[in-house]
Amino acid sequence: MAQKTRKSTFKKLLTLLLIGGILLLLFGTARSVFKRDDAPDLNTTEGRAAYLKTLGWEVDPETESFRTVVVPKKLDGIMAQYNKLQLKQGYDLNSHLGESCRQYCYDITNYPGGQGKVVVSLYLQNGQIIAGDVHSTAVNGFMHGLSRSEADASPKPLATPTPGAQKVE
Repeated sequence: MAQKTRKSTFKKLLTLLLIGGILLLLFGTARSVFKRDDAPDLNTTEGRAAYLKTLGWEVDPETESFRTVVVPKKLDGIMAQYNKLQLKQGYDLNSHLGESCRQYCYDITNYPGGQGKVVVSLYLQNGQIIAGDVHSTAVNGFMHGLSRSEADASPKPLATPTPGAQKVE
């Protein structure tokens, strides 16, 4: 009798696993069929400009500059402060210590309040954003996250200069 019960339980378990597997397969297929891939291609200037537009920024693609930089092996001082800004945005440079990435910069043409020249920087690795900021080039400028809402909340001057990273090029 005990063997019959084990056999019945085993069949029920197999049936549940089979049904669960089929549901997972159907769910995965449905997601891929109905998924809209509207995400801009961050590997192109046009894609990066389109992404920034979703954040509320108009940029001049003609002002694009880029360079290869290396995230320091240790985040201390100004880089620790910069990473705090990144953490607020959902990025973490601690995951990229000692790694190289590409920095793309653009002049923002619609920054509110006539703050002078304002630049947005995106740091990409393998086509994914790992960090970013909006900053003024003025001596007593400001820096904040990528969101337009931060600009509308009146930016504060930087306590320290804009962070640097090792240039690789």
